[in-house]
Formats: sequence, structure tokens, C-alpha cells
Amino acid sequence: MNIIYTSPFTPNLIGLSSTKPVTNLTHSYPYLIHAPIRWNNRKRDFQLPSVASIPYPPINVDYLESEFNGHGVSFASIGDSCVVKMKLDNGSLVSLMLPSGLITSYKAPMWHEGLLELLHTVVSEAEDGSGFIQGGVSLALKCQSDEGVSWSPSNWALHDVSGSPEDIIQVELITSHRESMVEIKHIVTLRKDVLSSELIITNSKTTSVRLTGSVLSHLAVSTPEATFALGLEMSNFFIRPPVFSNFTIVPPDFDKRKKSGSGNIWKFFSGWGSRNPEIPDNANSTGSEGGEELEGEEELEGEEEDDNNKQLTEEMSRIYTTAPTNFTVLDRGRRNSVVVGREGFNELYIFSPGSNHNSYSKYAYICLGQSALLEPIYLAPQSEWRAAQHLHNPNL
Repeated sequence: MNIIYTSPFTPNLIGLSSTKPVTNLTHSYPYLIHAPIRWNNRKRDFQLPSVASIPYPPINVDYLESEFNGHGVSFASIGDSCVVKMKLDNGSLVSLMLPSGLITSYKAPMWHEGLLELLHTVVSEAEDGSGFIQGGVSLALKCQSDEGVSWSPSNWALHDVSGSPEDIIQVELITSHRESMVEIKHIVTLRKDVLSSELIITNSKTTSVRLTGSVLSHLAVSTPEATFALGLEMSNFFIRPPVFSNFTIVPPDFDKRKKSGSGNIWKFFSGWGSRNPEIPDNANSTGSEGGEELEGEEELEGEEEDDNNKQLTEEMSRIYTTAPTNFTVLDRGRRNSVVVGREGFNELYIFSPGSNHNSYSKYAYICLGQSALLEPIYLAPQSEWRAAQHLHNPNL
């Protein structure tokens, strides 16, 4: 059944469907440097590796610049990665990385006519001594078929670029897994006052696919004392441990003094976490593979008070099951706010390191996730599922 969702962030209606039948799966795939070009309308495509964990060949930045010139998008090489920059004429600027698909920056114009970075990222040192970026906006997803084949996408390739710097730029990323017969598109859209991340997940199997995970966003804040969540009053939630992925930032001592019951279960996406220096050594042993919860562990359930201004001072890691589809994060220290909207996902994950850390430091952020963690999403055979997250800048 098709459902029409309205959003305060876009001028048009967006049609989403959780079980839309697949009528054409002849999608073209992203291109790499050493493969021949196949023309298909406007798509410039190369063959995607059959297993997503296989590293991609180097990205031909010169080719990308020549093919996608004129849309307000630029490309630059950093080692084996490529930085894609989307810039509108009003100053809004977004940076994302290929092939990881990590959105590292969203600079938005403010009422005082300056630009403010809304996302929080840090550079850490990986085990091999190389630099590693954490934070930003990332996808921590796991697809599992009825046959037990599981896949967590980690390598993305550019599929298409459209729009213009006057009002809207859209970058489409794609990845797939041949064995599980699942394809995922991640469409990043930059408008004058909103950054949107849309997911289109296609199941071409004759059996269903189980989807768990989240769209994780690290919002930069000044201090937890100055940060408030507006609109969560009377929302039901479960107190759960943090979600670990390759890009999440979690203080190593989080909840150390209070670990008990469900505090020993870590949501962990093994396809993402191998390089994250902050993932505890026992992440795989304390929870089953892919972040499944252990049986018999206590789940702490609660409800927010009837107060529109929830101060994010204390450590918290919660999954809301009845939160509104739109709510606001207000930072009085930086004098800005972000309206967070979701479509498709039923749960909202909020993680805050609390006020035990220095202001404007590595742990000065709020992590938000449009999620399917407590209740998986099932994709029917030969169907597609859509979801989206919107980060709206109301400070113009």
C-alpha cells in the first residue's frame, strides 16, 4: 500500500512504500577507473564487484569532473578516497566521501549571515596508523535473507548527479550484494535549507529480506547543558546501549559506572566496525552477530515527561518508539537549531555523551538515528522499501 508523506522540508509530496513491487531491476551500476563506460540515458556506469567488501579500484577524479561539471558538484582525491563537495549559491555546503559514503560536513547559512558547521566529525588513528574519520552522517545497516545470508554495505559508488547550484543538488550513490540480491541507493539532496538522505532498498529475491540498522547523524553542539530536544514530550523509549558502527563516536568510559542488565549488550554492525578504535574488544562477544540482543537481558522502558524542553545534560542512549516524525535540537550556546525529520523508519535513536566532557571537544555532539533496531523491517519478495532523514536549517 502506498503512503503519501508530507514534510515541512520539501515543497512537494514524497511517495514512500514499504512493499512496493519491483517491476524493473535493470539498474545501472557505478563506475570505476579501469572499466569501460556503458551509456544508459544519463547514467555513466561501471560493473560493481559482486561482493561489496571487495575494495574498489582508484576513483578517476578527472573523469568525474568532466562528466558531472555544471551541477554545483566538485571532486578531489585524498589518498584512495574521493571527496565530493556540493555547494549552493546561498552558501550551503556538503562534503561526502567515496567509497565510504560518509557525509563529513554540512555548513549551513545562519541568520547572522555566516556559515555554521552542523555536523560533528573527528579524525582518529586506526590500528594501522592511518587517519580515520568518525562522526558525520553514515548508514549502519544490515540485510539478512531467509537463507541466512547477511550483508552490511560499506562501499559506495557514484551513480548520478543532478540539479544546479541555484536551488537543489542531488548526488545518488549505489551499492549491491549479488549473493543476497539486494541493491541500496543512497540519494543525498542539498536544498537551500535542508540536507536529506533518502534510502531506496530493493529486494530482487523470491524470499523476504530482514533489515536492521539506522541512519546515524552526529550533530555538533556547544555543551549538553545548552542543548535541548524540543517535541519529545510523552514519547515512549527503551534505554539501550550505544549503536557501534565504523563511524560512530562513543566515549570509551560511557556508562562505565552503571553497566548492568541491558548495559552489557552492544549494538554492533560487524561489517562496519573493524577499524573503529572506540569499539570495545568485547563488542562481538557481548551481543550476537550484527547487533542482535541476548535473550533474558532486562530492557528498561520509560516515557518522557510532559515537558517540551528536554535538556540533554545527562548521559543517555535511548530508542524512542513513539517519537514524532519531526522534532528540534536547540543549542543555546551556538545560537542555532536543527529540525530533524524522518520518513519510513518507525524508531528514533538518541545518544548523548553527557556533560562529563569538555565543551566544544571531541565528545561535544548529539547522535541521532532514524532506526529499525528494536523492530526489524521486512522487505517482501520482489519489492522495494524507502526511507529518508531530513536535517532542516530554520536559522536563515
